[in-house]
Amino acid sequence: MTTPAAAATAATAPHEANAHANQFALLRQRRFAPFFWTQFAGAANDNLFKFAFTVMVTYQLQLSWMPPAMAGLAIGALFILPFLLFSATAGQLTDKFDKTKMIRFVKNLEIAIMLIAAWGFVRADAVVLLGCVFLMGLHSTLFGPVKFAYLPQVLDARELTGGNGMVEMGTFVAILLGQVAGGLLVALPQVGHATVAVACVLLALVGRGVAQAIPPAPATDPGLVINWNPFSETWRNLKLAHGNIVVFRSLLGISWMWFFGAVFLSQFPSFAKEVLHGDEQVASLLLVVFSVGIGAGSLLCETLSRRQVEIGLVPLGAIGMSVFAIDLYFASRALPPSAGMGLGAFMGQAAHWRVMADLALLSLFAGLYSVPMYALIQLRSQPTHRARIIAANNILNALFMIGSSVIAGALLGAGFTIPQIFLFTGIANALVAFYIFMLVPEYLLRFIAWMLSHFVYRFEIKGDEHIPTEGAAVLVCNHVSFIDAILLMAASPRPIRFIMDHRIFKVPVLGWLFKLAKAIPIAPQKEDPAAYEAAFARALGVLREGDLLAIFPEGAITRDGQLQPFKGGVMKIIESARAEGIEPPVIPMALTNLWGSYFSRIELRGGENVAMAKPFRRGFFSRVGLNVGHAVPPVEVRPEALQQRVSGLLAA
Repeated sequence: MTTPAAAATAATAPHEANAHANQFALLRQRRFAPFFWTQFAGAANDNLFKFAFTVMVTYQLQLSWMPPAMAGLAIGALFILPFLLFSATAGQLTDKFDKTKMIRFVKNLEIAIMLIAAWGFVRADAVVLLGCVFLMGLHSTLFGPVKFAYLPQVLDARELTGGNGMVEMGTFVAILLGQVAGGLLVALPQVGHATVAVACVLLALVGRGVAQAIPPAPATDPGLVINWNPFSETWRNLKLAHGNIVVFRSLLGISWMWFFGAVFLSQFPSFAKEVLHGDEQVASLLLVVFSVGIGAGSLLCETLSRRQVEIGLVPLGAIGMSVFAIDLYFASRALPPSAGMGLGAFMGQAAHWRVMADLALLSLFAGLYSVPMYALIQLRSQPTHRARIIAANNILNALFMIGSSVIAGALLGAGFTIPQIFLFTGIANALVAFYIFMLVPEYLLRFIAWMLSHFVYRFEIKGDEHIPTEGAAVLVCNHVSFIDAILLMAASPRPIRFIMDHRIFKVPVLGWLFKLAKAIPIAPQKEDPAAYEAAFARALGVLREGDLLAIFPEGAITRDGQLQPFKGGVMKIIESARAEGIEPPVIPMALTNLWGSYFSRIELRGGENVAMAKPFRRGFFSRVGLNVGHAVPPVEVRPEALQQRVSGLLAA
């Protein structure tokens, strides 16, 4: 019997016809392009409206009850408040109803809000516009779960990173353009308010028009009974997210990124004026540089990840965020005082280029950090409650952003300078990242695998589409070196549990890594019968949980570079699985050109056969490869036949 979630996934699953060369090609496909431009128009309208209103109450209206210095904080707080109150409800609605219908409903709501806002701009009525800020926050709250739950329903696992990168890039470009347009339009003499009013309504209409072209995205849990109590449902959503510990800790990681980013964005005006001694144009330049950096980092993710969900980029992003946040402190702490500079004078000083470079690079690495985390959450969350997981993420994001404002304000009140706050944030980011990666070692392991396959070797993978993106499977591969498992990690979009010779766990560093990866040690049956049986019991547990299991059927690393006979362990695993009703396909693999590298064995003078001797004997970036073959049904598995398949892949 087909479940609603399975039917929904099948109804919208991409096909081979949708294959594309890169993430930009998605903009030519109906399943992605209308959605992309709908969210782009919404983000642009949000920011055009908010920034125009902020400029209006800061420079044009004299309101005794809202001083200019408080305007930005009040507008920001009102906009975030609905995320805390209604995210849980929004997640339920998104899981229960067709996502395309939800998007169109939200865009209809946006038109109504912008018509009220237009009236408020024409009348210069701050109370009406504050109400619209709250309503636009509600609009964004409703759209948030749809935005991230729609993508995994229409993109496959190999497209998620690129799709998320495009959405993140589009969002930050839309924010930038919206703020620039809002500031310019509201400042037009005599017609500024009316022009902003017309622009907001037109953008809402454009977004609704484009949304009409989004294809259906069926409900993933149509039988869900809505709990309208936001407090109890918020707690339930957080518990639901906590049910998958990797997903939950990824939510915390993303929320930390929003904390990190909010510290910088909130301090840009003061940083530009008090530290860089620049005018309003310099403050705008900081926003431009930050937005361009985020967009560039988001787009780089697909290229650096070989079009898979590569969470190994997350530690790389965290390292870059800390390095350049700390360097921003050193670049800006000793700038000489001067009169307020315009954009030209500011850019004419070499010291300011280092500041701009730090800002661009820390935001670029923030893009590398966030996109794989979003993709991981989408990939690992159950489709039936994916939107509620995203809603939990939005709640945590809002709490972390509020926390960043409180902590930054407390530090300023305690006498910290803005550069010192940046230094504090960079150091805190390093500590938080280290803590997360120790809690979820998969991030660290994938980072090591990514570094090894990009900077030690030139790693080419053929046939990786044969690695299943879901469900149990057994991977069998030739055994050439001590890092075979790490290279297989780099090739797979999913975690792999390895059965490995117990002696490899005694190798310094590598042994620690394999323990971190929860590899399963196995000893020869004659040597330790209990350990032998325990290894197969644990291997069966991996398949029972629907995960990937890898085994090197030769039983040991080759001593002469030749493929050795396959032993019968793989048959024992398959037979045990089938006895429990599990039918895991077997995926043959072959590592190529790895023999003779530093981590493989080599015969030294005197006949000694050792590995990890004579460092860099093949230099850096030596070419190695992995060829992945078609799945073998479990009923057809035989050690000799598998060996022939792997041998054929070695010759391919």
